[in-house]
Amino acid sequence: MENGSVVTSFTLMAYTELEDHRYLYFTGFLLLFILMVLTNVVLIMVIYMERGLHEPMYFFVCNLAVNGIYGSISLFPSVLGYLMSHTYEISLAACLLQIFCIHTYASVEFNILAVMGYDRFVAICQPLHYHQLMSHRKVCTLIALSWFYPCILFGLYFILTVQRTFCDRIIEKVYCISFELLKLACLEISFQTKVGFVVSILLIVPQLLMILFSYAQILRICLFAPKESKVKAIQTCTPHLLSVINYAVGCFFEIISNYLTLTSFNMGHIPYKTRIFLFLYFLVIPPLFNPVIYGVSIPAIRVQIFRLFLTCKK
Repeated sequence: MENGSVVTSFTLMAYTELEDHRYLYFTGFLLLFILMVLTNVVLIMVIYMERGLHEPMYFFVCNLAVNGIYGSISLFPSVLGYLMSHTYEISLAACLLQIFCIHTYASVEFNILAVMGYDRFVAICQPLHYHQLMSHRKVCTLIALSWFYPCILFGLYFILTVQRTFCDRIIEKVYCISFELLKLACLEISFQTKVGFVVSILLIVPQLLMILFSYAQILRICLFAPKESKVKAIQTCTPHLLSVINYAVGCFFEIISNYLTLTSFNMGHIPYKTRIFLFLYFLVIPPLFNPVIYGVSIPAIRVQIFRLFLTCKK
C-alpha cells in the first residue's frame, strides 16, 4: 500500500540560494530570455524571408532555432516567476508539464544535430547527388522524425511517471526533471528506472552513431582531398561541430550534477553559483549559442541579417 501522505506540490529548493540577489538574477535571466528569443526569431525570419536560404541545411538550422525558443519558453517564464515569489512551490501538473517540455527539448535538439551531421556528410561526400539524396520530401521526413520520434518515445516513458504518486516534496533544482521527481515516489521505481535507461539509449545511441559515422566519412574524404576542398569542408562543418560540442558539454554537466545527487555527494562543497550554472547550462547556452554561431559563421545568413537590420533602420 502506498503512503497515505501523498503530495501534489513540490518545493524547488535551489531558489533559496538565490534570495539574497533575487532582483539581480531576475534582471540577468530576463535579459538572457529576451536575447535568446530575439536571436532565434531573427534567424528564423531571415531563413524564411530569403529564398536563397531555402536549402536543406538552412531548414535544419531553422528547426534548431525553433527548438531553442521552445526550450527557453519551457524554462525561463517559471524561473522569472519564482525569482519574484517568496514561495517556491510548483504543482504536480506544472511539474509534469515542465518535465515533458524540457526532456523533449533536449531530445529534439540532439536529433536535429544528428540529422544536420548526416546533411554535412551528404554535402561533402556525395556533392553530385546532394539534391537527389536530400530532396524536399526527404528533408521534411527527417525534420518530422526529429520532432516526433523523441516526443513519442519519451511520451511512453512519461506515462509511467504520471502514474506515480509522491510522498516527498523537495526538489534540489530550479526546475523539474524526471529523475528528480521519481526519487520522491512513494513506491520503488526500479521498473521506471529500467525503462528510462532503455529510452535514454534509444534517444542517444542512434543519433550519436549517426554523428560519428558522418564525421568519420567526412574525415576519410578530407584526408585525400586537395587543400582547398579541406578548407571548404572545415568551414562547412565548423558551426555544426561547435553546436554538437556545446550541447555535449551541457549534457555532461547535467549528468554530473545528477550523479552527484544520486551518490549523496555533499553539494554544499560546490559554490551555489557553480551548481546553478551546472543545472542551467544545457537549457541556456545552446539556445543562445546556436543562432549566434550560425549567424556569424555562415556568410549567406550573416549577409541577410545585416540587410535585415539595415532595412529596419531606414
